[in-house]
Order: sequence, then C-alpha cells, then structure tokens
Amino acid sequence: MSALVLALVAGAVVGLALGALGGGGSVLAVPALVYLLGFTPAAATTASLIIVTATSLTALHAHARTGKVRWKAGALFAAAGLLPAAVAGAVASRLPQPVLTAGFAAVAAFAAVRMLRPGRAATGPATGEVRPAKAAGTGAGLGALTGLLGVGGGFLAVPALVTVLAFEMQAAVGTSLLVISANSLASLAARGATSSGVDWAVIGPFTGTAILGAWDGRRLAARVTGALLQRIFAAVLLAAAAAMLVDALT
Repeated sequence: MSALVLALVAGAVVGLALGALGGGGSVLAVPALVYLLGFTPAAATTASLIIVTATSLTALHAHARTGKVRWKAGALFAAAGLLPAAVAGAVASRLPQPVLTAGFAAVAAFAAVRMLRPGRAATGPATGEVRPAKAAGTGAGLGALTGLLGVGGGFLAVPALVTVLAFEMQAAVGTSLLVISANSLASLAARGATSSGVDWAVIGPFTGTAILGAWDGRRLAARVTGALLQRIFAAVLLAAAAAMLVDALT
C-alpha cells in the first residue's frame, strides 16, 4: 500500500477520534507515522502536533456551534499550561526516546483507569461555574506533559475535565479541543518546527482527511451517550498504552 493511501486512511481515523472523543489523535497519529509511514520518533511527534493542531481547531469550531465548549474554564485551563508546555517541549529533546515512550504509556494507562472507575462520570457543574484553582493547577500539569510527550493532550484533558472539574462528557470533549489547540501550538513553538523539517507530501493528505474525519466524529459524539463515549475513550487509551509500553521495552 502506498504512503499516500496509508496517510489518507490514518488521517481519517485520527480525525474521527478527535472529533468524537476530544482526544486520542496523537496517541494514534504518532504510532501511525512511525510504524506505517517510516517517520523517526522525533519527526513523528512534531508532525503529529501539526496534524492535531489543524484538526483540533476544525473540531473545536464544530463543537462550539452546538454549545459544547465551556470557553471560560477552557481558556483558563489552556492558559495555565502554555508556559509549562513550552518549557517541557524544550526539555523533551534531551531525553532518551524509550523514557518518553514509557512515560507516555504510563500516563495514558493511568488516565484510562481513572475514566473507568465507578462513579467518575459527572453530571457537570452549573453552566458557567469555574473552579479557578483546580483549572489552573490541572492545566499547568497537563501542559507540562503535553510538551514533554509531544502530544496534543486531549487524552489527558478529557479525563481531567471529567474527574477534576466535574464536566459532563460532551462538554469535556468540546472544551478539551480548545486546550489541545493551545498546548499543541505552544509545544510546536518550543520545538522550533519549520516547514523544512516536515514531509508535507505525507502530512498534507494526512491532515486533510483528519479534518474531514473530525466533522464525522463530532456528529457521532452527538448521537451517543456520555457514558459510552467515556468507555470507548478508556479502551482506546488502554490499547495505546499497552502498545507503547511494549515498544519502549523492546
């Protein structure tokens, strides 16, 4: 199968995950870029951030049109993570790749377990209610992990918004896309990503189908329950964590 076809198929899957689940794009994009398209881990994480940024902004617009984005809490959450994301992004280039991969797997597994614990689904706070200290503290931690692991952070943002800030699942999905976009841009800036280091012949088609997939994902999210989305999200995280841990150990 040609690299172009693989890029188109992988992009569609990544976009569907981001649109429906508010995260998981980088969890899927990085392995696809490395194992299917032959990118080095360093190039894959940078390319993944480019793809996820463009796709997340598209999905954010789609969710905002249905009123599923909590802008005040999301902006505070994202702003608190910008500086940590930039600093951690600079540090990441100095760490061994197996260490980063193992860390990625551990954090993904922890987030999945939190999502599957009984009683963690939330009904959500009153509209407009924000917990500034919790939002800022959690956002800063998420930003640091985003920069360190080279991911948009949605697979962490959604569980954090549900379990720490008590968002219902649909609002967490929409709001996480704001956080993903901001953190990804900060991480890209710290990595000094430029067009000279990116294979646009692959990244362009990958991003294009990811954007189209994000619209379909948003429609899917509107048709299923928050509890089902939560279980699907946790299953994706556990599968990705297992695969990345095996890769780190071997």
